[in-house]
Amino acid sequence: MDKVKVLVVEDEIIVAHDIKARLEDLGYGVTGVAITGEEAIEKAEYTSPDVILMDIALKGNMDGIQAAEVIHEKYDIPVIYLTAYSDDKTLERARVTQPFGYLLKPFDEKELRSNIEMTLYRHNQEKAKHQESEKWLTTTLDSVGDAVIATDTEGYVKHINPFAEALTGWRKENAISKKIGEVLSLKSEVSEDVLEDPVQKAIREDIFYGLAENTLLVSADGNSTPVDIVGSTIKNENKEIIGIVLNIYDISDRKQVEQNIKDKAKK
Repeated sequence: MDKVKVLVVEDEIIVAHDIKARLEDLGYGVTGVAITGEEAIEKAEYTSPDVILMDIALKGNMDGIQAAEVIHEKYDIPVIYLTAYSDDKTLERARVTQPFGYLLKPFDEKELRSNIEMTLYRHNQEKAKHQESEKWLTTTLDSVGDAVIATDTEGYVKHINPFAEALTGWRKENAISKKIGEVLSLKSEVSEDVLEDPVQKAIREDIFYGLAENTLLVSADGNSTPVDIVGSTIKNENKEIIGIVLNIYDISDRKQVEQNIKDKAKK
């Protein structure tokens, strides 16, 4: 099987080559590194990557959002934005270009791999010319190394991969056709406020990174796990939303590191 080809667009050279090395360590092929929006467009045309990692805040006359818009219109290559910022104004501009994902710096290899694999999945879904029922590519979902749940637009579970089964405590045969709120039981670690329905949030925003701070997933057996959630829509060839994919990250290790740092600071 041919390697997935990735184009890296990042104007900080050291950061760009670090990302390139990480991608190659994960088994991806890197078609090149671009440092400007104009160069990104040129390399997108001549190297034909499967996916592009695009820094939003590029220096020069064209930022990453503008470059992504051109690439989307001309070459239909999926773009994952890299950004150290998540302000609403920037994300609203970015959403117009129909990105397939966001990676907030700093990110780790697990997040990098999962974003690429889910982007390829969503892009293949949108390109597919088969009936809607044939678009639930369960093999791809099961191969992603994180917990993934797919729903229809009403929030009924259509697929849950083995990692999500383990995290939620729900077996696939019992979860299918249940409402997402029943299978994916979420609460805030610091507040009694009801968390927003992730399916509705994805439909409204097309893609979101993070449901709320200090989110806990409560499994069927009552265990609580700190998680981050990325939600994105699946669209058919007419750009109509036909489903939602939720990628759920267990961040227990990250939380433990943060707590250790806090404990040391108190000493």
